[in-house]
Amino acid sequence: MSVQLPTYNRYDVSIDRAEGTIVTDVNGKEYLDFGSGIGVNNLGHRHPTVQQAVEAQLNQYWHVSNLYQVPIQEEVAQLLVDHSVGDYVFFCNSGAEANEAAIKLARKATGKKKIITFEQSFHGRTFATMSATGQDKIKAGFGPMLDTFVHVPFNDLSALEAKIDEQTAAVMLEVIQGEGGVVVGDPSFITGVEKLCEDHDVLLIVDEIQTGIGRTGKPFAYEHYDISPDIITVAKGLGNGLPVGAILAKKAFYEVFDAGSHGTTFGGNPIGMAAARAVLQTIFQADFLQEVERKGHYLQSELTKKLADQPIVTEVRGNGLMVGIVCNSDVSGIVPLLIKEGIFVLGGGPYVIRLLPPLTVTDQEIDQAIQLIMEGLNQLATKKV
Repeated sequence: MSVQLPTYNRYDVSIDRAEGTIVTDVNGKEYLDFGSGIGVNNLGHRHPTVQQAVEAQLNQYWHVSNLYQVPIQEEVAQLLVDHSVGDYVFFCNSGAEANEAAIKLARKATGKKKIITFEQSFHGRTFATMSATGQDKIKAGFGPMLDTFVHVPFNDLSALEAKIDEQTAAVMLEVIQGEGGVVVGDPSFITGVEKLCEDHDVLLIVDEIQTGIGRTGKPFAYEHYDISPDIITVAKGLGNGLPVGAILAKKAFYEVFDAGSHGTTFGGNPIGMAAARAVLQTIFQADFLQEVERKGHYLQSELTKKLADQPIVTEVRGNGLMVGIVCNSDVSGIVPLLIKEGIFVLGGGPYVIRLLPPLTVTDQEIDQAIQLIMEGLNQLATKKV
């Protein structure tokens, strides 16, 4: 019996080792990892470039705190700035911390308290980010949420406009809702959100925790919409398994987060920074991103074609290597079935099988994954499970 608090419904798989797209359990069984540690291992497990960078940093120093100059932080921050509309960076340890920092920055910058987010969004599990999240299930049992967050339907511009007022500091959104079911923002909606924010002097925060760092074939998913967010939050794929998060903010906010206004003990840790630098130097190459885009099209088109006759599947949607298989019944029993077949997948809301393979996945692995998914769904259809 575990002595850990039971905060996770863990699957009956004990991990022994992993490399690339393959995870091996303690019994020697291999699995294709199409979950990437929930969108974290964008370069797969134990990518040699990242591993070498971390090992080199381990032989220099591990931690000195942010009271001193840490040169590698500047290198990583510059890479993020060079590939985004951001001008300055603050490092933290996770996506929730990044979103917390973004919320604090928006409120301090504007002097306003209200932040509008969207139904079925997910922004974290701290009290502020839980309040920001548009899913009631993660709030159950914790009492009243912070009342400064308002949720409106996603892809509904008129609903958003109706809620903006003089106390609105920011609108915070994912351009693709991952945990909410791989729901892709309509281009007219996303650009419309930016226009509303500009018209009402409201900040635009884009949560790129799951969609960023090459996941959709661009450095950041907001680039598909030709918008320019005031604040961008990143984490997950930034450290490829090491805990790293960050916010990217425009130059107007430089003096808002002045000394003492925000901070972190471990944020920008040199080990995490070494991983992040290797990740960004690899992923932010044009040919690498083009391959992600190509493989994403291949994965979605092959799934659409080969799952067309599956009675449970209604749609395949997504962008790049962030793909949702939409079903007409609850997928909570399908995910463990597919894991037994030998492929790690994720749920995305009650009706979506979410696929987040490493960006280094091969065409052969994509074909193998589709075959495993088909076999699992066929078993379900014939009631063999």
